[in-house]
Amino acid sequence: MERESSDDEEDRLNLIEENERKLPPRSGFQIEDFKSRLPTHRFSFNKRYLFAIFPPLFILLIYFTTDVRNLFSTSISIVKSDSDSPTDRMRESELRALYLLRQQQLSLFSLWNHTAFPHSPPLPSNSSSNSTLDFSSRQDLFSSPDLKAALQKQISLNKEIQQVLLSSHPSGNLSELVDDNGDLNSGAFSFDTCPKLNQNMSQRPTIEWKPRSDKYLFAICLSGQMSNHLICLEKHMFFAALLNRILVIPSSKFDYEYNRVLDIEHINKCLGRKVVVTFEEFAESKKNRIHIDRVLCYFSLPQPCYVDDEHVRKLKSLGISMGKLEPAWVEDIKKPKKRTAQDVQAKFSSDDDVIAIGDVFYANVEEEWVMQPGGPLAHKCRTLIEPSRLIVLTAQRFVQTFLGKSFTALHFRRHGFLKFCNAKEPSCFFPIPQAAECISQVVERANTPVIYLSTDAADSETGLLQSLVVLNGKLVPLIKRPARNSAEKWDSLLYRHGLDGDSQVEAMLDKTICAMASVFIGAPGSTFTEDILRLRRGWGSLSHCDEYLCQGERPNFIADNE
Repeated sequence: MERESSDDEEDRLNLIEENERKLPPRSGFQIEDFKSRLPTHRFSFNKRYLFAIFPPLFILLIYFTTDVRNLFSTSISIVKSDSDSPTDRMRESELRALYLLRQQQLSLFSLWNHTAFPHSPPLPSNSSSNSTLDFSSRQDLFSSPDLKAALQKQISLNKEIQQVLLSSHPSGNLSELVDDNGDLNSGAFSFDTCPKLNQNMSQRPTIEWKPRSDKYLFAICLSGQMSNHLICLEKHMFFAALLNRILVIPSSKFDYEYNRVLDIEHINKCLGRKVVVTFEEFAESKKNRIHIDRVLCYFSLPQPCYVDDEHVRKLKSLGISMGKLEPAWVEDIKKPKKRTAQDVQAKFSSDDDVIAIGDVFYANVEEEWVMQPGGPLAHKCRTLIEPSRLIVLTAQRFVQTFLGKSFTALHFRRHGFLKFCNAKEPSCFFPIPQAAECISQVVERANTPVIYLSTDAADSETGLLQSLVVLNGKLVPLIKRPARNSAEKWDSLLYRHGLDGDSQVEAMLDKTICAMASVFIGAPGSTFTEDILRLRRGWGSLSHCDEYLCQGERPNFIADNE
């Protein structure tokens, strides 16, 4: 199963220097002053001089032999007002600093709100191996692409400073500065560092899918694992709409058991008409005499339809008779050309009742249209290809049990990925310490307390990763789905319906949890990640912080090829 399901501590600023304690004022009775008052000429001694000299000498003697501060401490405390003490002057200064910092914070919030993210177009996505998330359109309104990050950092630092200053005031009337939870109150101002993308689904270009009741398109999807097949199936739906045909979902004897992970009838409900049928329904309508009139190949190279002899035998074992494979055009699977909807209609339209089109996973037809949120077809739902209701409910229960409302999801693909990524330029396989640093940076921006980890990595890798994902000196928990435990009830629905232990169900459950996350970090080049992004586009959960792992970076070490 593909269960592919920091931080630099800032130096604390010492904003308030210790008040220097003032030395006690020098006494007016100084020896120098005393000597200066004595006449320099000789004089005759009499009692008047004795009474003039002795009292000052007596006072000086007491001054140098007695702790005047302790002697008069009581009287000083009585005479001196509270507001003049060094402690209270420090307190007054700190509260003044808190007030000024609060004003700064409000100004920063105001600046943030005036530079809020515009209505952005949906994230472009590509099922091919070189797909990337492009956020360049977000930078058009800013004088600097780092403005948002700088503002966020200043606001966070401001809050930290306020908390440091406030820590010296455990008591007192600070209700205007502190909320009910003891946190700094920001008043009516608030900000979201990773807001959701406004994808304007109501304005997306679509076509109507109105098939003829007696015309069918048999889907053939053979490339890769389940994620590839789901992307292929979505493209087949687009082809069926262009050709006005009902789509036949492949048999589980030839393909995956789609009915265990998808809600097939959901597609028909969203369109308001019968547009897809299961293989069993199709066979029943044909009274088990199934004949495919034409098998049209989208790709001719390296072999027609991407179908080998073994898959042809599987089709025939289902009681299906079929004609020979017909390439519609010369198309190499390694270099797919950009095609239009008109190209498809011109080459694949037919009056035959049942046609099949070979694997279209790599087909590049109206890609921006196909990959837009909600897909290219007009419907009344968020997205057409969705996890089954049981899987969605189980994912919600898992989130409620382990994750909560705010969490980051990470698809950390490792198994078989080292060789795959190193064959690309640049490589997409990152050393774990570098990956941990990238993850920590995203979590800091997202301000989420936990990470959901969807992965096929070994425990040795995930254990090291866990030890290195740190935020503010604390480990950020990496949470994976635990093994079945009868004491836990979050997965009871799957157990009761006999779906537990199914690797494809568990993979779809991972995708569903990741699609619900506040922020998602994907594996570049993985169709598992692309299918998660498809769900996030459709469900409106894409955020401005979504990205591929270490996006924009290169691995800091790459092994030689064999």
